[in-house]
Amino acid sequence: MTYEETLDYLFAKLPMYQRIGKSAFKKDLTNILLLCDALGNPQNSFKTIHVAGTNGKGSTSHVLSAIYQNNGYNVGLYTSPHLVDFRERIKLNGKKCSKEFVISFTESIAHLIEEIQPSFFEITVAMAFSYYAQQKVDLAIIETGLGGRLDSTNIITPLASIITSIGLDHKDMLGDTLELIAGEKAGIIKENTPVVTGNIAPSPLAVIHQKATEMNAPVHSYTDREYQTDLKGQHQQWNIGCAMKCVSLLQPHFPTDEAKNEEALHTIGKLSSFEGRWQELASEPLVICDVGHNEEGIKLIAEEINKLNLNAYFVLGFVSDKDLDSIIPLLPQAQSIALVKPNVIRGMNANDAQHAFQRHGVLTSAYSNLQEALETTYDHILKSGSVTNSLLFIGGSNFLVADLLLLKQQSKLPWKK
Repeated sequence: MTYEETLDYLFAKLPMYQRIGKSAFKKDLTNILLLCDALGNPQNSFKTIHVAGTNGKGSTSHVLSAIYQNNGYNVGLYTSPHLVDFRERIKLNGKKCSKEFVISFTESIAHLIEEIQPSFFEITVAMAFSYYAQQKVDLAIIETGLGGRLDSTNIITPLASIITSIGLDHKDMLGDTLELIAGEKAGIIKENTPVVTGNIAPSPLAVIHQKATEMNAPVHSYTDREYQTDLKGQHQQWNIGCAMKCVSLLQPHFPTDEAKNEEALHTIGKLSSFEGRWQELASEPLVICDVGHNEEGIKLIAEEINKLNLNAYFVLGFVSDKDLDSIIPLLPQAQSIALVKPNVIRGMNANDAQHAFQRHGVLTSAYSNLQEALETTYDHILKSGSVTNSLLFIGGSNFLVADLLLLKQQSKLPWKK
């Protein structure tokens, strides 16, 4: 098979949460245990750090990867979902795994796919574990996909666990209160293994502490200070604080140099190939994209937009199960809001999103595709006469940002950097 044929096979054969939602979610670890056992349990051949959280887990994971890479370690980084290329999920020292590995691994386990009937996520986790074992990584940073307790990544025994934040997301699968969701995230805590917590409210934090006590796991709060970094936004300070606390705790296992750590914080994007988090795509007008899509994420984005004090223009797209009645009141005032359906099965029709905004008395425009929405909104900004005082923000879901970055890759964006 070619690389494209391999991906077509995986996407068509396996239930994928990003495409079809809840029905792809497996509520136990049976399949991943069977898969990894058949592969010789590759996850047991290298050291790991396990990262969970409603928001911030991807950023924290990339920070950790950048720091350890800059200190000369051979570092694996597993994250999800991917934005443009499937191989973004499985990185080694900031570089995507090879297409040849994806092909050969998939072909080698075709019989297991038929026998076990795993989900898409379960296959990608097993693929990542096998790749890191093959590449003899010193350390792998493993981000959970959804929740923690029943997440397919939760078969590792890490040196440390990190829970970055607790917010209301995936309520139909993880619970409809912060405390229930905290209980699911706390499922990654292992016996006698330190856990680092981020900026978490007292009630869900108490749930994490209770689980940690049961597991005799010492709890450490994130390092609360201001860091000089290429990651923008106050919330990234909390995420970096989680990473830096973890780095401090693991000095006996993986010593690092303070100067190299500080250096890494200035080049996280370059070292770990990190995209989609408060990412600046142009300066005049300022064009920003961000994958934040739940209530907590939108609140943080709104705070950053308000700090800029610019004339804001939004291009937004959501998934069909998103509770827009909770999201819309959190959005800052905007000169215009363009709505578009993300290019994914679960994408919310732009007209349906428009009806939700209408219920809140907010005027919007619906577009048939992202490129049309971008071109029209950009033209409005140019004609406004205040280009230098304007912000174009694109977000609402991982998938819309993925569509945007694909247009960027194809040089189809209406602005120049």
